[in-house]
Amino acid sequence: MDTASSTYSTHQCSKCPGDTEYHCVSCPCDLCPQCKDNHVKDLKTIDHDVVSHRDKINYIPTQEICVRHTGHVYIKYCEACQVPVCFHCRKHRTHRQLDVKTAYKTKRQQHRETIHTIRSEALFYRPVLLPRIKTDFKTCHTEFSLYQSEMLTKAQTLKNVINKVRKDLKYHVFCDFNLKHRCLKQMIEMSRHIVSLQQYEHRYVQPAFTFCALQFLSSIKKALPQIHLTLHTSQLSMTESLNKEDVMESLSAIQITERGNRRVGNQCLLKLTSGAEFHQSLTLTGVDCCYHISCVTSDRVWVSDDENNFILTDTTGAPLHRVEDSCSGFGLHTVNSDSELIYINKNYNINKLSKDRTTTTTFIETTDFTWRPRCVYWSPSTGDLLVGMYRKKPETGKVTRYNQCGQLTQTIQNDYTGMGLYREPIYITENNNGDVMVSDYDDAVVVTERGGRHRFSYTGPPSGSGLKPCGICTDPLSHILVCDGGTKTVQMLDRDGQFLSHLLIRPSGIFSPCSLSYDVNTHRLWVGSEDNNTVVIYRYITRQDALTDLNPATADVMESLSEIQTTGAEKPQQGNQCLLKLMSPPELLPSLTVTGVGRCYHISCVTSDRIWVSDHRNNFILTDTTGVPLHRVEDSCSGFGLHTMNSDSELIYIDRNYNINKLSKDVKTTTTFIETTDSTWRPRSVYWSPSTGDLLVGMYRKITEYSGRGKVTRYNQSGQLTQTIQNDTRGLGLYRAPYYITENNTGDVMVSDDDAVVVTERGGRHRFSYTGHPSGSGLVPWGICTDQLSHILVCDVTTKTVHMLDRDGQFLSHLMIRPSGIFSPRSLSYDVNTHRLWVGSWNNNTVVIYRYITRQDALTDGPILPDHEGRKKNTFLESLTEEGRKQTLAT
Repeated sequence: MDTASSTYSTHQCSKCPGDTEYHCVSCPCDLCPQCKDNHVKDLKTIDHDVVSHRDKINYIPTQEICVRHTGHVYIKYCEACQVPVCFHCRKHRTHRQLDVKTAYKTKRQQHRETIHTIRSEALFYRPVLLPRIKTDFKTCHTEFSLYQSEMLTKAQTLKNVINKVRKDLKYHVFCDFNLKHRCLKQMIEMSRHIVSLQQYEHRYVQPAFTFCALQFLSSIKKALPQIHLTLHTSQLSMTESLNKEDVMESLSAIQITERGNRRVGNQCLLKLTSGAEFHQSLTLTGVDCCYHISCVTSDRVWVSDDENNFILTDTTGAPLHRVEDSCSGFGLHTVNSDSELIYINKNYNINKLSKDRTTTTTFIETTDFTWRPRCVYWSPSTGDLLVGMYRKKPETGKVTRYNQCGQLTQTIQNDYTGMGLYREPIYITENNNGDVMVSDYDDAVVVTERGGRHRFSYTGPPSGSGLKPCGICTDPLSHILVCDGGTKTVQMLDRDGQFLSHLLIRPSGIFSPCSLSYDVNTHRLWVGSEDNNTVVIYRYITRQDALTDLNPATADVMESLSEIQTTGAEKPQQGNQCLLKLMSPPELLPSLTVTGVGRCYHISCVTSDRIWVSDHRNNFILTDTTGVPLHRVEDSCSGFGLHTMNSDSELIYIDRNYNINKLSKDVKTTTTFIETTDSTWRPRSVYWSPSTGDLLVGMYRKITEYSGRGKVTRYNQSGQLTQTIQNDTRGLGLYRAPYYITENNTGDVMVSDDDAVVVTERGGRHRFSYTGHPSGSGLVPWGICTDQLSHILVCDVTTKTVHMLDRDGQFLSHLMIRPSGIFSPRSLSYDVNTHRLWVGSWNNNTVVIYRYITRQDALTDGPILPDHEGRKKNTFLESLTEEGRKQTLAT
């Protein structure tokens, strides 16, 4: 066969034109050496399993010749001696032997973690250390040259003094044998010391001697541990009098300080990304919620809830092990460096579960039941166990520290004035600088130094605005992360307690973040939910620009492509911004007191003087501006945005059986428009779309007593389901409980959810979630509507205001702040014909009417006409497009 002309095929790297040498089992993909380096160092893929291509295809290695018996190959592996052996290696025959291929696979698996660490960690930060070593070596060589000159001068001076003393002794005090003996002994000792110094100088400092940095450091460590050199060479001063103590003190001032292993700071290796990047979500089986998380490895965590459910799980969410004797609470478990679980049991002892989960031992036994442990944290830096303790009467808390033997070594309870620091510690952690951080119940994050001195207490942004701290953790850059139950956010602080940002605001799928755990190996943040069994994993720290960054041009293109939005076809809209403008301040029109309802939970406009109003007790009436009931619906359910009007002035509402009914314009005939067949999902709110004629329905499913999930369904005019909006592009849930629903002129669908206004495009893609002003400050949204200028109006129960946003969710103003007569606005309805805003009260049965939009003055710039002709022409002009209006005015 002509090998020269034969065609050979090689595997090509999946990411570049290079040849394949490695294979990623996790992706899977083929990799060349360069792409393999990037792959194992990139935090997105740092935990992937990368093997050589020969291992992937079960490559059989070449047989190796035994070094002791030439001509024979290794066939076995001696377990006792840990060496490969051939058939003639007789001394190993009594030992247990394995097949050499089996032993190779076993050893490779045993050292897999070490190999992974070298690939992903050591090879990343060693190039950062190398330039510093070279720089320090040059500096060290220069400084040693100066020391050499000083040492030679001092040595010569010392030698001259010694010679003078010897002469003195020889000619003046020769008869004093005792003194002579002592001086000779002293001279010998000092001569030996000088010789050793000269040898050291000759060996390490002579310019002609060259050596590498590592050999230098290694020889220093092994050969000269007793020599200590510092910069204090000025202390080496000679005197004429030869006092032994002075000389020895001068000589001992020459020191070389031995240092530990060189480390590179995280600030040189890591940096913050522009925002939290979603990595993965998992739904856990065996817990109702996620009160606390403790990472074991990059893919295994312990999770506990508030009902004594406590499981070990992996990234599938399936339980791998269950702890049966734990107490219920918050931060009740932690994991130490040996991967042992430390937790508080039902008897308030602190137990330790072995790595293989077969043995449980009592680490700390509780003897004083007036104090009970509430939270624990194992310190990676000291190996100590920090325990947050609570006493009910009088209510107070403290932090205790135990060493690795379980002995109490420290108690932190009061500040320097003697005042108590804690009310009830529910979560506890430690920062890189040794600071101890405690989430104190419904109050503050309390931070003390390792020694116990109070540093600061964080009470929200701005300070004192209120904080309900839950899960807390720190990251390698010493940021403090804490869940705030009040605003449903994860807040990021610096090590000194200064607020930096809201890392997460009402994250999809979780909504109420409660627990945090940071994995320092993969730099991933695990976030658990307070009201469901969902855990979402994010990454907001990446490595510095080294080998892992994307091509900037590619990144820019991908970002540009991600901003391209595809929406459904929309009807041409009249330019309302040319016809209408905002008034300042809003004009208050006559209000009305509605008879037949206790409160005004929802309003639907029929005409300019007729509205449907419902309250929370199944009272549901049609009324006019007098407030007198004109008609009553008897079969409605109780709720929030449970009714709407279509273009035929027909009422569409949710009845007590959760069917969606239609009441005719003459209020005589009721028909079932959509029948509910799935009892697990119930309609909570409805809205008829003027632009499409579709019906939007906010649906709710109850999961636990205090939590649920929501979705939005779209039905056409025949009552057929045409669309369901439930999750974002990552598969995470968008809604908790859709109370009110509406649509903007742009086709965006807006939902007043439990703690945010969630806005999606008509096609269902999530656009934004509004969580208050400023973002993340907390919002309890109720009634919602839009106006002709595409503003979004929403009632906020917390601040008792009506917020006005633009179509993109940017806060514009508080349209109303605690309006007189209603005080707490709860429901909204905008009349597009009269441009009036109907606002219903939560406190009482009052409805207030405002007008905050009026017509532009530009249309009066043409010829002045009589009043009736002017009104007629302006009405005609309003019906034209912008171009037609210009042509008409020109005519």
